[in-house]
Order: sequence, then C-alpha cells, then structure tokens
Amino acid sequence: MNLRKKQGQTEQVKEKRLRVYKVNTHKKTVIVLWVLLAVSFCFAIYKNFTAIDVHTVHETKVVEEKIMDTHKIENFVEDFAKAYYSWEQTAVSIDNRNEAIKYYLTAELQALNTDTIRKDIPVSSSVREVQIWSVSQDGENQFNATFTVDQLITEGENQKTIRSVYEVVVYVDGSGNMVITKNPTICSVPEKSGYEPKAKESDGTVDAATTNEINEFLTTFFKLYPTATAKELSYYVKDGVLKPIRKEYVFSELINLFYNKSGNQVTVSLAVKYLDNQTKAIQISQFDLVLEKDENWKIIN
Repeated sequence: MNLRKKQGQTEQVKEKRLRVYKVNTHKKTVIVLWVLLAVSFCFAIYKNFTAIDVHTVHETKVVEEKIMDTHKIENFVEDFAKAYYSWEQTAVSIDNRNEAIKYYLTAELQALNTDTIRKDIPVSSSVREVQIWSVSQDGENQFNATFTVDQLITEGENQKTIRSVYEVVVYVDGSGNMVITKNPTICSVPEKSGYEPKAKESDGTVDAATTNEINEFLTTFFKLYPTATAKELSYYVKDGVLKPIRKEYVFSELINLFYNKSGNQVTVSLAVKYLDNQTKAIQISQFDLVLEKDENWKIIN
C-alpha cells in the first residue's frame, strides 16, 4: 500500500512541473532576425561617423543709427526766413529782397514768388526772431524743416509783432549744397499739454520729531549750498550726489515739503526759495532727495 501511494504522489509531482520549450536557433526566422539586428547596428555606427553636424545659426542684424548733423540746414533755413520776410516800402528794397531769396529757392519757386511782395505794399516788415522747431529727413536727400518767424510789421505810425509757423523742404546734394524745393507753407507747432502730474503728499510715516530734525538739517544745508565747496558739501551729501554750483543766491525758505519713509531712508520732496543777487529775482528750485541717518542726517540720493 505504501509503495503504491508513493508512486501516485511521484506521478502527481511530475505532472505539476512546468514544461520548458526550447527554441530551435537554427530556424530561418531567427536567422533573419539576427541578420536584421546586425545590419541595424552597423548602419547606426556608419551614421554616427558620417553624420553632418547641423546647428542653427541665429543671425543678429545690427542697425546702426546715423546721427545727422542738421545745423547747416537750420542755418540755411534761418537765413532764408530773414531774407524772405524782410522788406521796406521801396522798390529798391523789394527788388533786393527778391534777388536775395533767389539764392535759396529753385527756379520754379523763384517764379512762384515774383509778386508775393507788391511794389505798392502798405507795410514794411523786419524779422525779430526765427526759431527752428524741427528738421526731419524725408527720403534720401530731402529734409522737412518747421520754423516760426516773429515779424515786426510797421504801417504808418502803427507797429505790431506777429508770429507765424511755416514748413519748407530742403534738398541737400552729395556735396552738401542746399536748395529749398517747397515754398514756406503754413502749419502748426506743438502747444501746451494739459498734462498734470500726480500731486505729491506725505504718507504719515515720518513722525513730528523726525520731521523737525530733517527740516533743521535741510535749512542748514540749503543756506550753505549755493556757495559751498565740494569739501563742505561732503559733510551733508554722500558721494558727490549734489555738485557745487557757486551762485550768489541768498536763502529765503523751504516750501512744499513732503516726507515718505521706507526702511531707514526718508524721501523728501521740496522747493527751495532763493533771492538771486545778480538778477534780483526770486529763484525757486525743486528737489527730490533721499536722506539717511547714521550719526547725522545725510543726503544719499
């Protein structure tokens, strides 16, 4: 009985063992796969040695800004305006004026201006001031020039000053010679802007005691400032933030002071009123200062 039982158990163990399948490495499929792997490996090595190192080149185009010296054009236009807007009530004066402007105008514009000032004109004109407002390039050799001219107009015993705004076009050739190609044409210049900056105010971060200290420091400093040397200023100002001005100003008072504190620094905005001993006028300067206290207060910016 025991022998049979042992034999039965042995047969069950044999049945439970996993079956192992061996692949025939000589089959055609396996050989093809090995060949494919070898070819892929050889091709990879070949590409590694023959590959071209390709990289992206980022080109930066540097545009050089040319600074155009327009002083010659400004002088040319100013001289033209003085000749163009000046005449007396005589035929000789008007003829001289017409001859003078030929130096500045093209032949076409000379013909256009033949009768602009009549021989019987009832007024005379003299130029008080010519102010060039702008000169801008328009094309390769052309420049637009905007200017104002102040004329004193005399009619009999009456005189008045008028201001007018004009634009001309100046052509500049390769040799730097100039000619006006557009007759003085009425235009406008910028006027006063309605912009108002935000009003400054104290934010309450500086207490009364500190405010008094700063006021005493600033009063002492600005009394000294107009005539102070660099060495004297160094006691009040760090690293030469304010330079000597050497002016005959007499200190009057500090006005419109506003204080704001950030950390151990205090920003002070103020105006300082002086009497100018040379012009006898009141001079008011505005400052935005940054103060810092070590042993004493000092202007650091």
